[in-house]
Amino acid sequence: MAPDAEAVAEQVFTALADPTRRAVLAALASGGPATATDLADRLPITRQAIAKHLALLADVGLVTAEPGERRRVRYRLRSAPMRVAQQFLAALARDWDGPLGALKDHLDRGGAAADPKPPRGHHD
Repeated sequence: MAPDAEAVAEQVFTALADPTRRAVLAALASGGPATATDLADRLPITRQAIAKHLALLADVGLVTAEPGERRRVRYRLRSAPMRVAQQFLAALARDWDGPLGALKDHLDRGGAAADPKPPRGHHD
């Protein structure tokens, strides 16, 4: 994965680590574009706190600010950074699947101990 894509993925994961930001994203996903005031009406968070979280989410690229009427800014989800993070996770899963599959095959064939010796002191 390209270094810039890895940086985007890291920013997305950092943003998603906060439960409040996840709640803001979920509210935008379910209710569509909204202002910080709209989100404060739907969530148990102050408008000022939501505005701070929206600013961080906008910096990461997960939301975009759209000027509206009467100087109100509406925020809309952007999926591109999330897709980069998904691709990062998919690549990581592929990197794990190969070695884990090989280990499973090796163990299934009895490669770890094909003919284990009985414990010492064991008499038949």
